[in-house]
Amino acid sequence: MKKKYNISVEATLEVIGGKWKCVILCHLTHGKKRTSELKRLMPGITQKMLTQQLRELESDGIINRITYNQVPPKVEYELSEYGWSLKSILDALCAWGEQHIIREYGDKYAVLEDSILNK
Repeated sequence: MKKKYNISVEATLEVIGGKWKCVILCHLTHGKKRTSELKRLMPGITQKMLTQQLRELESDGIINRITYNQVPPKVEYELSEYGWSLKSILDALCAWGEQHIIREYGDKYAVLEDSILNK
């Protein structure tokens, strides 16, 4: 049986909703990342949750998992072509969030971490 949605944004949120998926995707807009790099960039996420979110994004075709045949094994993640189609949505979410922070706190740098994503 086919799934039914009441409104199309439900389909979007089913794929990129939750606390971490958009954060992961924003990091991947800056290039391929290893799991350990993502974990370092997102200190609040558990290893279990990061692994789960990466698997779901890969399953939905949003990211590619690249495995290098070497010892020790090396795995990287990148946005898929389909994943790149989310770039304008991610940019809009970041822009809105920045304006919200300024509205609520006045100075965005008072509450935003020093990160390449926040320049």
